[in-house]
Amino acid sequence: MINYSVEKGYQGMLDAYEKAGGDRSALLNKKIAKLVIQQNQVLSADEVPGVRLKYKAKENGINIELSVEENCQLESPIHLCFGILPQQGLQDIGLRVDVGSGAEVSVIAHCIFPNAVHIIHKMDAVINIGDNAKFSYKETHYHGESGGIEVIPKARITLGEKALYENTFSLTQGCVGKLDFDYDITCAARSVAELTTKVYGKKDDIIKISEKMHLNGDGARSLMKTRVVPTDRAWSEVIGETYGNAPYVRGHMDCMEVVIGKEAVARAIPIVSVTNDKAKITHEAAIGSIDKKQMETLMARGLDEDEAVDVIIRGILR
Repeated sequence: MINYSVEKGYQGMLDAYEKAGGDRSALLNKKIAKLVIQQNQVLSADEVPGVRLKYKAKENGINIELSVEENCQLESPIHLCFGILPQQGLQDIGLRVDVGSGAEVSVIAHCIFPNAVHIIHKMDAVINIGDNAKFSYKETHYHGESGGIEVIPKARITLGEKALYENTFSLTQGCVGKLDFDYDITCAARSVAELTTKVYGKKDDIIKISEKMHLNGDGARSLMKTRVVPTDRAWSEVIGETYGNAPYVRGHMDCMEVVIGKEAVARAIPIVSVTNDKAKITHEAAIGSIDKKQMETLMARGLDEDEAVDVIIRGILR
């Protein structure tokens, strides 16, 4: 396995971060809170007033604690960058996030594995969002084309009263490899949780997505929106669960899987449970193929079949 020096690893992460659509200048700005990790080595870490970052090495990984003080309102997002530049490796991240009451903060996370041949990336997260706090987490993955990677993100999120949580997980660049996505969210009274997941499967990718929403407080609301496109011989399964356990809660699950190719497989399993007669949970799940009229329109404008398919897929995942 290639031995990357700190300087070489940092420059490599900056280059890969930029290719993944990240803002290189954000990782170089000392006034922006950030953490950059290549494999299991911290390359850069910066705090700002109101934000504390702690990290400690463990076997084959790093434990991270991110805490935001009460009523802290950050103008700039916190940037997290995790990745492995060599072809092989294990990255095991333990992440704990505590957002104080009344705080407003957003996180932009990039996970970068451009040369993956045999890589495992694990993320076990515990996120606690205080009363009246707002927390946004946007995670984008950038993979190579070999598919030699296993991604295992797991998170347990708890919302306080009137808290807002927005999460976007996007894995649309390169081959997925194997994805085992598992998020479990618990909402207190009048809190709002929105979970958006977008995955583009190719070749022999295996995609497993499990999303659970527990609406335990009066008037809590949730939306789970999932878009998965398996192509070639890719296999996908989406299990969405919402539990309405309190009066006046409202939850909706919106799952769309578009299958392209005779060997691609897509499964959708919605689970709805209501234990209070004043709760309302709805779901819609759709599995299908690309609209022929859209294909014909794009090809009439000069695109070949592969280009037309890619345009439609990008539109679905946008």
